[in-house]
Amino acid sequence: MRTRMLALTSAACGAALLGAAALPASASAAGSGSASASASGPAQEPEAEAGVVTAADLLAEARACSRISKGTYRTDSGSAKATVPVCGTRDAVFWKADMDIDCDGRKTKACNRKTDPYFLPETAFQSSRGEPLDSAALPHVVVPGPSKVWDYRKSGLTGGSVVAVVYRDRVRYGVIGDTGPTGIIGEASYAMAKALGIDPDPSTGGAESGVTYIAFKDSRISPIESRARAQSRGAALAREFVGR
Repeated sequence: MRTRMLALTSAACGAALLGAAALPASASAAGSGSASASASGPAQEPEAEAGVVTAADLLAEARACSRISKGTYRTDSGSAKATVPVCGTRDAVFWKADMDIDCDGRKTKACNRKTDPYFLPETAFQSSRGEPLDSAALPHVVVPGPSKVWDYRKSGLTGGSVVAVVYRDRVRYGVIGDTGPTGIIGEASYAMAKALGIDPDPSTGGAESGVTYIAFKDSRISPIESRARAQSRGAALAREFVGR
């Protein structure tokens, strides 16, 4: 469980300010531009294919905020103001923040005390075998611990709930895998950051802004570590979210 209070140097603020299973080939191409399409001729743009929900689709649906949190969150312990609300729709909740890198859980080459000075060998939610999640392999999102500001559990969310994360023109799906400080929001696993094209280094990586997190209510998958199930369920829920 993430309990660190960040106190990083300016060189590391990228991490403090801040994947899922890869999308189908057509959707992945949408996230990487149209160079391949232009090289092969006037093929149909991948994002125009039926059933593929793009970053633009999701962002359009999440443009207006109906706030469900009783207050707002900071994106970092050193932030001067709390500015991020949690918003809600009938089927999902979402927030727009930065991305800090969560490397907690199973010790790996990418995630350990040498690579992450705040590393914890545990996560709030565990795998189907009762083990900490592997943040280097499993795309997941960190939600703030329950508080008077917002309690994720009262929004139909839990460990394994499916999430869509949008950054620039990329969409990746994962699950809720960990909890963090009660007053801070905007964190995801090493694997999620990498899938989105964000520097996943827990000390110097992350994104300072521009990340949208969409968590779907009552969407828990099992086992929590199944990237394939998160991908397929996430894609279906995203289509419902944008009204397709």
